[in-house]
Amino acid sequence: MPLWALLTPIAAAALLGVALVVPIGVAMAIVCALALIVAVIAAVHHAEVVAHRVGEPFGTLVLALAVTIIEVALIMSMMLAGGPDKAMLPRDTIFSAIMIICNGVVGLCLLLGSLRHREQSFRVEGANTALATLIALATLSLVLPGFTTSSPGPTYTVAQLSFAAIASLVLWAAFVFVQTVRHRDYFLPVHDAADEDIHAAPPSTLLAWASFGLLLVALVAVVGLAKVLSPSIEAAVDAAGAPQTMIGIAIAILVLLPETWAAARAARANRLQTSFNLAFGSALASIGLTIPAVAFASVLIGMPLVLGLDAKDLVLLTLSFVVASITLVSGRTHVMQGMVHLVIFAAFLFLALVP
Repeated sequence: MPLWALLTPIAAAALLGVALVVPIGVAMAIVCALALIVAVIAAVHHAEVVAHRVGEPFGTLVLALAVTIIEVALIMSMMLAGGPDKAMLPRDTIFSAIMIICNGVVGLCLLLGSLRHREQSFRVEGANTALATLIALATLSLVLPGFTTSSPGPTYTVAQLSFAAIASLVLWAAFVFVQTVRHRDYFLPVHDAADEDIHAAPPSTLLAWASFGLLLVALVAVVGLAKVLSPSIEAAVDAAGAPQTMIGIAIAILVLLPETWAAARAARANRLQTSFNLAFGSALASIGLTIPAVAFASVLIGMPLVLGLDAKDLVLLTLSFVVASITLVSGRTHVMQGMVHLVIFAAFLFLALVP
């Protein structure tokens, strides 16, 4: 194991401990931001070590699941601390994660991969299965609350929220079963893709477990530092006069940095299927685990929860899913598809600032 990969997660976690007990000034915020970036790089390195040991698609599932669990903890802690004022934070964060992944991450991977390899291949069966599950999850969690009539506003009743939470968990668990057991071959890289690791000997069991532990340490540091920086982000949003939805976008971007980096590296190495496994797996885990967690907290302590999207966001969500469906229909990608996704992502960011 490289020395930097061993020391970086530990150093980032130690800095997180310091940042939790000392005031956060400008200098400390800059140091925390730099440590967060370095911890992301370390997390991706250790995730790739684990992935090379366990093989696809288990490796991508490890990173997506670990990041999402910690992301849920971050959202829950901010909701409990913020009270009713944070009722829309889960919605904003989940919607931002979907837009970042389906347009930002996918678009970046398509662009980087096509610039280097012209065209790339992936398995339509796996990608379409993931997209169909994501569309169902997003509709149940973010679209339907704006059209139900049993409760005022874009909210669910307790019964409706409980159903949405159970349905989300069931769909996510079924997808994981299909991805890892029933139809694992749908999510494996295509045979003609160049895999830079195919001839490399897998790491030992001891090294893989060490990397798994350091991966968790690095991810805790990433999300913890993101939470430490969140007051600075909120202050910057208020100072700029930007909408409060920018807070959810900023949190989603910070938390998704490890997956974004890993997916981009895989696309440049002509492993687009791995990029899609990371991207869509993260989006599915984000909804499938976050909605049950916040629903349970909402019902248990009576915490308000607003899930329904407004009209502008519904249009962007629909556009993203329609374009993603067209992108995934043929099993091959090129540069124009990447540009379309990135322009939609730019529109999402612009309209978040100028609603």
